[in-house]
Amino acid sequence: MLDASLALVSAVECGAEGIPFARDAGIPVSVGIVFGLIAGSVLLVRRKWPIAVVLVAIAITPAQMGFLMGIVGLYTLAACELPRRIIAALAGMSLLGTMIVTFVRVRQDMARGDLTLGDWFVPFASITTSLGLTAPPVLLGLYVGARRRLMESLRERADSLERELQLLAERAEERAEWARNEERTRIAREMHDVVAHRVSLMVVHAAALQAVARKDPEKAVKNAALVGDMGRQALTELREMLGVLRAGEDAGRRAAAVPLMAVGVAVAQAASRAADEADGPSLSELEELVGQSAAAGMVVALSVEGEARGYAAEVEQTAYRVVQEALTNVHKHAAGAKTYVRLAHRGAEIAMQVENEPPEPGSGSAARLPSGGNGLVGMRERVLALGGVFVSGPTDAGGFRVSAVIPAV
Repeated sequence: MLDASLALVSAVECGAEGIPFARDAGIPVSVGIVFGLIAGSVLLVRRKWPIAVVLVAIAITPAQMGFLMGIVGLYTLAACELPRRIIAALAGMSLLGTMIVTFVRVRQDMARGDLTLGDWFVPFASITTSLGLTAPPVLLGLYVGARRRLMESLRERADSLERELQLLAERAEERAEWARNEERTRIAREMHDVVAHRVSLMVVHAAALQAVARKDPEKAVKNAALVGDMGRQALTELREMLGVLRAGEDAGRRAAAVPLMAVGVAVAQAASRAADEADGPSLSELEELVGQSAAAGMVVALSVEGEARGYAAEVEQTAYRVVQEALTNVHKHAAGAKTYVRLAHRGAEIAMQVENEPPEPGSGSAARLPSGGNGLVGMRERVLALGGVFVSGPTDAGGFRVSAVIPAV
């Protein structure tokens, strides 16, 4: 609508200016009007071909036609995405053409006596007229074009930021899901370590209790007391684990008010802090652990090398869990086999090894303990998480060996 309106006004202007042009050129007035209408209507294509519009405006300048077309054409040319040298060249041509035509017309008017000013007025009028018809539209077009490019750049930057925020949100969801999976894995590992060993010993003692209940009531009473003690210990550790879960849920509810990226990390960190604050097992309880296995009928020997010292809580808990799970596996898969537990305190690390001999024929446990196959995986995950080394496998003698080395951080 704007371009059509400008083209209509330009055509009417050029058509009206075509009348004196036809009289001066000695051609029919109708031809001058038609020529002006056609030339002025070129402004309709100013957005698509701005160079053509400016060239047409320069071409009809000697006929003193197309002032509106020249102004609008120069503005459109300067606002377009064209090289500056092209804009400068066309603007210079328009400036020079307008200056020459104005100079000639003013001089002719002064020669006819229409103007009685001095000779200084001729160059002054030509320069001011050419600059007034050329500089303002070019400068305005350059400003509008620069502003338009700035707005487009800001819009692209906003779109880019929106895409980056969307990508960050997706990564935050992935990180939260990863944190939840890690926490589930950690909780499953803790539950396995807590339940498997205690319950395995309870099953072994229950089987022994069933075997000696009638033959040796005194031993039966002792085994029953051991089963009760282990059950209470299992309940205590399970209660601690439930406390960790509740702490993780509270952290998740508190994290609902913060950005999504922090939710999964907050839950995992809260659960880890709760686990560290809980009274977990330590190396000082290792003798009691070995004693419980010995009370269940296992022939087990404990040897400690080096001077014992304080370690980080997670290091002591990991070392304890490795020995605990290895003894549980002996109860499950090699009942009656002689077992050796070795612990070595070194300068920058702590090493542990649990090795059992092959079980004697016919010495299988009557308890028929099930196996989930996750014990070795859990031990490896614990040790590797602390930057340690974990190795397990059968021995040449037919037994099984579990070894781990953990940095003493």
